[in-house]
Formats: sequence, C-alpha cells, structure tokens
Amino acid sequence: MPIDPYILLLLGTVGLAALLPARGTGADVASGASTAAIAFLFFLYGARLSTREALDGLKHWRLHTTVLACTFVVFPLLGLAARGLVPVILTHPLYQGLLFLTLVPSTVQSSIAFTSIARGNVPAAICAGSFSSLAGIVITPLLAAALLGNNGGGFSADSLLKIVLQLLVPFLAGQVLRRWIGGFITRHKKILGYVDRGSILLVVYTAFSEGMVQGIWHQVSAARLAGLLAVEAVVLAVMLALTWYGGKALRFDREDRIAIQFAGSKKSLASGLPMASVLFGAHASLAVLPLMLFHQMQLMVCAVIAKRRARDPLPEVTGSADPTAASRTAVGTATRSG
Repeated sequence: MPIDPYILLLLGTVGLAALLPARGTGADVASGASTAAIAFLFFLYGARLSTREALDGLKHWRLHTTVLACTFVVFPLLGLAARGLVPVILTHPLYQGLLFLTLVPSTVQSSIAFTSIARGNVPAAICAGSFSSLAGIVITPLLAAALLGNNGGGFSADSLLKIVLQLLVPFLAGQVLRRWIGGFITRHKKILGYVDRGSILLVVYTAFSEGMVQGIWHQVSAARLAGLLAVEAVVLAVMLALTWYGGKALRFDREDRIAIQFAGSKKSLASGLPMASVLFGAHASLAVLPLMLFHQMQLMVCAVIAKRRARDPLPEVTGSADPTAASRTAVGTATRSG
C-alpha cells in the first residue's frame, strides 16, 4: 500500500521538534505563525469553493445528512465505546486523543481525490467535505465540551471564539473575495497547495515542540502505540463497512455510495490540528498523535479501495434503475474532476 510522502514530512517535522523544540520567544513566534498560517489556509478553502456549487449541493440533502451523521454521531459513539480499553490497551491521554479524533470533521481534498479515482459522485464529495468542515468549526468544540470536559478538552466560550475567528471567519472572507481572487487561486492551485501542507507542518512543529518542552513523551511506549494502531484499524474498518453497506441500505446509487464512503470515513488533519492546539494547549501533541496515525492509515486503505472501485463494472442505466437515481440533482451529474 502507498505511503504518502507528506507523512514522511510530518514524521520529519516531529523529529525536528524532538531535536530542536521551539522555546521561549521562539515558541511564541512559532505559535503566532502557525495561527496565521491556518487562518490563511481556511481563507484559501473559502476562496476555492464555488458558492453556486455549494448551493446546488444543498439539494442533495440526504447524502450530506448521511455523511454528517457518520462524522459527528457514529464516529463519536465508536470513540466512547473505546473507553473500555483504558488502561489495558490505551493510556488515558491516548484515549483522550482517540476520542478527539472521532470528533473532528471530514476531509475535503482526499475525499474528492478518492471519489474521483473510484468514479463516484465528485461534486457531492466536494460539498460533503466542505459542509463537514464548516459544521465542525462549531460541532467539534461542543462535542469536546460534552465528551472530554475538563479532562482534556479545556473547552470554554473563549476557545470556541478562538476557533471561529481562526477558521470560520477566514473561510467566509475567502467566499466574499472569491469573485475577485477565484481566478488567481485556480491558476496557482499547485503552488498554493504547498501553502496548505506547509501550514499543517508548522502547526505540527509547534504542538510537538510544546510537548517536548513539557516532557510528556515518556507517557507513550511502543506497546501503547501498537495498541493505538490496532484500535484505529478497527475503527476505520467499521466506518468503511458502515458507510458502504449503510449507503446501500438507504438506497443510494453506486456513485453516491462512493462519495459517502470516502467522505464519511475520514477525519481531517487540517481542521483537527488547530482545534487541538486551542482545546488541549500544552498536551496538544498527545492529542493529535492518534489523528496523525489515523490520517496515514485512512490514506493507505482508501487508496487501495478507490483503485478497486475503479475496476468495478458500471451498472447499466435503464428505465427501471435505482429509484434514487431519478431524484439526482445537478450536483450528481456535473463534470467530474479531482
């Protein structure tokens, strides 16, 4: 299975933070720079999303409701179920990170890419991922307040305000300015893609530097990491099965089921990292460790699934086709791109 080169960069960034953590004034500078970088990242997200495409996507409400339910209901239930693994398999801090992982929104880019490879409903994947990211700005902190409480979340009205200012406000600003800068964003999307990834690397360096300074890494052993990986593999397998067969039970057609599977089974590193930095503070490095591992796992497994789905024979279109196909909106028939 493929290993995303970006994961190697993430691991390298963790290693750099271990060897040369930011301290004192350097830590303040790195923290400020990471906050600005993530705000700019979500500004770019807002500038990229077509408002008309988002409004058209609302018409396919059953699909988006299904993805949101998978992301913010089913995933957290699995996270709560894993509480029984403490302390035999997971330490309490690792469990807190695992539970936080189940609360963050879905991805945008990888959901689109894998849906495109598998010949699924790409416009629906675009909207589903975007809607999930926007909803997560509010839902994730609220779920963290309810499920993590003061044990790890550190939730408050002030933390919610910080997340809204850092993520939602820049996104809305990008939407407002899209008519003037949208063309520039499209022409330079490859270069700006490096900005996306660089922003996340900066947040990882800041979080893990703070963890090194606080001396929290002695809490994690190789056996605990192996246990965490095993638990995450089970969570991912359950979500992949539920999104695929659940979509079939709900009478979605093949293209919609692909979008549901790839958008409903993933968790966003880009959204989760800044939220963890605000909610967990000095303990953010342990909180995001499960998310980083799950991120790589989902990319590897979904890459294999997408390639296999691409080889599936397409169903014949007849007058007696799946009744849900007749209600497909323009979002389901738009030109595929990924």
